[in-house]
Amino acid sequence: QVQLVESGGGLVQAGGSLRLSCAASGSIFSINAMDWYRQAPGKQREWVAVITRGGTTDFADSVKGRFTISRDNAKNTVYLQMNSLKPEDTAVYYCHARVTIPVDPWGQGTLVTVSS
Repeated sequence: QVQLVESGGGLVQAGGSLRLSCAASGSIFSINAMDWYRQAPGKQREWVAVITRGGTTDFADSVKGRFTISRDNAKNTVYLQMNSLKPEDTAVYYCHARVTIPVDPWGQGTLVTVSS
């Protein structure tokens, strides 16, 4: 099993920054990549960013140039640095692991609210 715990959400004004963290535990060896997703009120969950085991990153067009994703292997933690936040970034942000074992790990989510 893989367990994921997000933290770092909160309330921020438009133009501000937040850093989300996702701590992984359990079968860490099975993780090939880590994603961030988000779900805004009344909308479907959407993919935001990914970082692979090899360090390759990719981002949704809506956050390119504003968000970065990184990891600390010693802490088994992935970070999502969010800058120049907009009200439309308001959502519950979820961490997800792409794993080689037959499970589909998701974190519990952390709420980000951006006020205008």
